[in-house]
Amino acid sequence: MTASLVATATERAGVLIAIFMVVGMAVYAFVTSRLREPNEPVGSEIELAPNRRPYFDDDALEGPRLERALGWALLLLVVSAVGPLVYWLNEPSRQAGAVEEFDRNAVSRGKSLFQPTDSPTLGAHFGCATCHGSKGQGGSTKYTITDIFGATRKVTWTAPPIDTALLKFDPTEVRTILVYGRANTPMPAWGTAGGGPMNDQQIDDLVAYLGSIKLKPKAAMARAAEEAKLEADQDGTSPSDGATLFKTNCARCHTKGWSFGEPDVMGGGAFGPSLVDGDTIRQFPDRQTQIDFITNGSEYAKPYGVRGMGGNEGGGMPGFGSLLTPEQISAIVDYERTL
Repeated sequence: MTASLVATATERAGVLIAIFMVVGMAVYAFVTSRLREPNEPVGSEIELAPNRRPYFDDDALEGPRLERALGWALLLLVVSAVGPLVYWLNEPSRQAGAVEEFDRNAVSRGKSLFQPTDSPTLGAHFGCATCHGSKGQGGSTKYTITDIFGATRKVTWTAPPIDTALLKFDPTEVRTILVYGRANTPMPAWGTAGGGPMNDQQIDDLVAYLGSIKLKPKAAMARAAEEAKLEADQDGTSPSDGATLFKTNCARCHTKGWSFGEPDVMGGGAFGPSLVDGDTIRQFPDRQTQIDFITNGSEYAKPYGVRGMGGNEGGGMPGFGSLLTPEQISAIVDYERTL
């Protein structure tokens, strides 16, 4: 049973009760007026009112009239005893409907927050779609970078798709990314704890919306394969080649300048750590351990590799098990171990 149906049933019950009360009052007024004698003068009810008339004697009261009263009392007692139990039979469905309605409202609010700031729709808009695409499919934005000498220039920064964010990160990690942003990238801090404009409820609503647009793993894998094919066609390589897959899935974080079309040393490190000069093998002497790490990602405060510790700054290391096949991850691992 959906929450909307539960709400409608509650409203209908309230309307029926109100109608019953109005009809009951009308019936009472009608019956009372009918009891008045046609020639009964106004004001005579003071003397002729039912509570002033002689009532039934004991024999009449203790006969069928008493039995009827006791019967009605027993019936009402049964209704009072059984009614709440019958009502509470629907309580699990009512609670599930309330949760569903709460989640649906959160998604609706999050969708509004996601819209471009100039969106004509009602509600608060923070412009996530301006960079990440109208449906979270990815996009681009202008960004000013500063070199080591302090000189600045504008570049076009490729914003990643976020319809797969909850395939790579858990909700807590996504929340951390939203609250604190990612320094030295166009991704600002959105949460008040990180100095941004969104309160905790708005961040939670945005996470709920990201969950509603999350791709199915099959669709995410199909898109990753298409991206690898486009990169391979451009480089003259194979879509299954580890270097190609690294570029389309890993280079964004592990290669300086990749996001704005000026890649430095492949795997040399940027937002993510350097993987060159044997760093990968020193961190993961065992190949299978590295495969598991890329498949599942890091966990906050949990160790990985050689003295690695999972953090949640910027979300930590994403897991690619829902985006890439085991063969693709294996190819990436083999490539990284040659850097």
